[in-house]
Amino acid sequence: MKSKDDMGQLTATWNYPARILAGAGRVRELPEACRALGMRAPLLVTDPGLAALPMVHDLVQNCADEGLQVAVFSEIKGNPTGANVEAGVRAFREGGHDGVIAFGGGSGLDAAKAVALMAGQRDELSIWELEDIGDYWKRADGDAVAPVVAVPTTAGTGSEVGRASVITNEQEHVKRIIFHPQMVPATVILDPELTVGLPASITAATGMDALSHCLEAWCSPNYHPMAEGIAVEGMRRIRDHLPRVHADGRDLESRQHMLVASMMGATAFQRGLGAMHALAHPLGALYDAHHGTLNAILMPYVLRANEQAIGEPMVRLGRYLDLRQPGTGAVIDWVLDLRERLGIPHTLAELGIGTEQAEKVGRMAVADPSSGSNPIDFEPARYRDIFVDAVEGRL
Repeated sequence: MKSKDDMGQLTATWNYPARILAGAGRVRELPEACRALGMRAPLLVTDPGLAALPMVHDLVQNCADEGLQVAVFSEIKGNPTGANVEAGVRAFREGGHDGVIAFGGGSGLDAAKAVALMAGQRDELSIWELEDIGDYWKRADGDAVAPVVAVPTTAGTGSEVGRASVITNEQEHVKRIIFHPQMVPATVILDPELTVGLPASITAATGMDALSHCLEAWCSPNYHPMAEGIAVEGMRRIRDHLPRVHADGRDLESRQHMLVASMMGATAFQRGLGAMHALAHPLGALYDAHHGTLNAILMPYVLRANEQAIGEPMVRLGRYLDLRQPGTGAVIDWVLDLRERLGIPHTLAELGIGTEQAEKVGRMAVADPSSGSNPIDFEPARYRDIFVDAVEGRL
């Protein structure tokens, strides 16, 4: 494990395309990052668990010492809802805020970006009118999107470099992908010290979520060579560093590499996602289960279902990861071994999910935008069968 003093070689500032401040202790640059975007009174959006921790109090105090007027909004569920976003917009407007600090894991970052998107829009515009369909995003005023500084505290979703938020419509019990090109945060701070206190189980689940992004981007049939390269290197970093940081949460070097791998996964899935996410999104909406855990459980079942269409990329991936016998079977075995080492459940049944809604899950998976870039165009019945296999453990 590298000490904090040895982390200098992992400290850098990038532009890809957001300004990214990577390195231990760089969260102290948050006030400067806010001022550079014209913020004087940012709203810090995070989840209730983080809001109660000393790190958030210290962060707010640091900003106050630098002359910023910061308020905290934390009325966010684990799978953020439209109502959460509406409450955040009210807090933004009533507090006279001029920007957003998105602080936390995927739920906090997604909710924060959605608040920044909606806070300056006309009152009659519903967030559901900005679903990632065609050019729906043009319904919003791009100039009215508030600036965002994103500070991830988990290495999983990579939402800090994304142009979308996944928000649950509670009335319809479905997750919607809300998109606008101006949603991407202008500045990102990747500070591994903020992730040190994560429980091992959350480290595992979020790390597997990052893997699912890289892996599905790698399997996508869409043409995007740059995303391919980013995806495969992200998976190598996850292979090397997720087991290490799961075993020792104080390993700052591996924490830094996992933050980078998470960001790489979210960048890579410009190429597309697939059946893992097409199933995980409806399951998260129906059962309120952790998104990363769902993707981790579904992963080998989806790889098996896609096997006939992903042979060549799986051979290349196996070679890059230095697996003994490159191919789909070897990659599945690697995923199963990694999951076991991390304590990830093998079946959805272990999360309390049964097959009662299998037909509905199949229909919802086909309707999910992620299904459009799966290597095979599955029908609802095939998605239903994959889901049932994942519940019952048939691989």
